[in-house]
Formats: sequence, structure tokens, C-alpha cells
Amino acid sequence: MEDQVPVDKLVRIYMKMRAAVQDLDAQIEAIKEQQQSVKNEIKDRMRDTGVKSLRTDHGTVSLMEKTRFYTTDWDSFKKFMVEQDALDLLEKRISQTNMKLFLEENPGAVPPGLNSDTEFDISVRKPSK
Repeated sequence: MEDQVPVDKLVRIYMKMRAAVQDLDAQIEAIKEQQQSVKNEIKDRMRDTGVKSLRTDHGTVSLMEKTRFYTTDWDSFKKFMVEQDALDLLEKRISQTNMKLFLEENPGAVPPGLNSDTEFDISVRKPSK
């Protein structure tokens, strides 16, 4: 097998490839940061003007609201779930849909340690034909 590439050369090629991948990863990360900045600017402009959706020649943007529920006191939260017979509030985390519905149906019954974080996000799609 005289035509085999020497292992030393293969290792050198591999190391160059790995370095190239690392360079690409850094470039991708920089682009993602820039993309997030543009996304935040679009989101802020939509919120400032009260627009929920807009269509441009380059794509359609939809503003979405997402609320996440979480607790900092799991022991009290589990006790609360048992007292309220609301064990369906859990997955491996608080069930977002079930917690939202529970709070709507029981406005005075807030579990101890419950926190919520509401944020707006956008969805950008390419234009339809």
C-alpha cells in the first residue's frame, strides 16, 4: 500500500480542517449576534408602533408574546399543587399552558415562589408567491 497518505500529513490536514471549522463557528456566532440585534430592533419598532404583523417585500414579520412560568420554591410549589389538586401543572418544568389556565381560573391562588417572565418575539418568513 505505497499510495497511502502518511499519517503525519493526514493529521496536518485534519488540524487545518478543525481550525477552519473553529473560524467558521466564530463567524457564525458573530452573524448570530448581529442577527439578534436586527431582530431586537424590528421587535422594538413593532412594539413601539403597536403593530402585531407586517409584510415587506423581503418577508412577513409577526410579533408574538410568550409567557414562561417558573418557581424558586419547589417544596412550597409541590405542596400548593397537592392542596389545589393541580398536579397537572408539572412536566419536568411548570406546564406553561396549564399554569396560565390555572391562574386565569383561580386569580387569587398564586403558588408560593411562582415567577413569570413575559417577552415578545418575532417570526420572520420569506415572502409567499
